[in-house]
Amino acid sequence: MLDEATFRRESDQALDALKQSLIRAEEQSEADEIPFETEEKNGVLNVVFEHDDSKFVFTPNTPVRQIWISALTTSFKLEWSDEARAFVLPKTGENLKTLTQRLLQEHLGDTSISLS
Repeated sequence: MLDEATFRRESDQALDALKQSLIRAEEQSEADEIPFETEEKNGVLNVVFEHDDSKFVFTPNTPVRQIWISALTTSFKLEWSDEARAFVLPKTGENLKTLTQRLLQEHLGDTSISLS
């Protein structure tokens, strides 16, 4: 398990990289309306969907050293993988960005959404 300082550094970097990818995806949206908006407040990242007033919430959980995602009425708990040098969902092996891309595609019904 990561020590607290390392967890905070790695989770901050992971969430910041995800935020930048989400912002790029917003800007590259081909639709007239942006399908979602990315917001960050107090270390919590939110993706808000205007078409149905839903949102995805990304939260670092320091005590258990996980990043939690609340999305599609499910809680996803990503753990640090030394091998991948990333936070991954143990069940599928997806990293934070790959999982988020899949969840966005499922929620919006749009497989063209890509997080670079």
